Amino acid sequence: MMQNELITKRPTAEIGEEIGYQLGTEFIANYKNANPNEALSYVIGRNIIEQILAQPGCEGIHFYNAINEHGKKTLVYVGIDKNGKNIFEYTAVNNEGNITSEAGVVGDRTDGDGDSWWKWIFGL
Repeated sequence: MMQNELITKRPTAEIGEEIGYQLGTEFIANYKNANPNEALSYVIGRNIIEQILAQPGCEGIHFYNAINEHGKKTLVYVGIDKNGKNIFEYTAVNNEGNITSEAGVVGDRTDGDGDSWWKWIFGL
């Protein structure tokens, strides 16, 4: 059983692939049709993504559906290691050469953009 898992499990850094405009549009339409009253998209800036990916051992990002303190749907995102485990803490060496424990980066404050459907389809 363990050997089959090693053969079939993709490395965390390799999860995801480019699917192209046509298939992407189809996926978005499927979601919008099934969930007409739900937030369709979120915008996340490059800086927080780079901050998460820059953590030692970070191989990807896990996105969680969430509800913020104002009752609005959002995403919470956290780095994951090669085993797919969330990075909530990591070991680092400070300027004095001492080993320290640092808090992992957990992000939110997405910019919800329900009109992105039209921007996606029409390239706006």
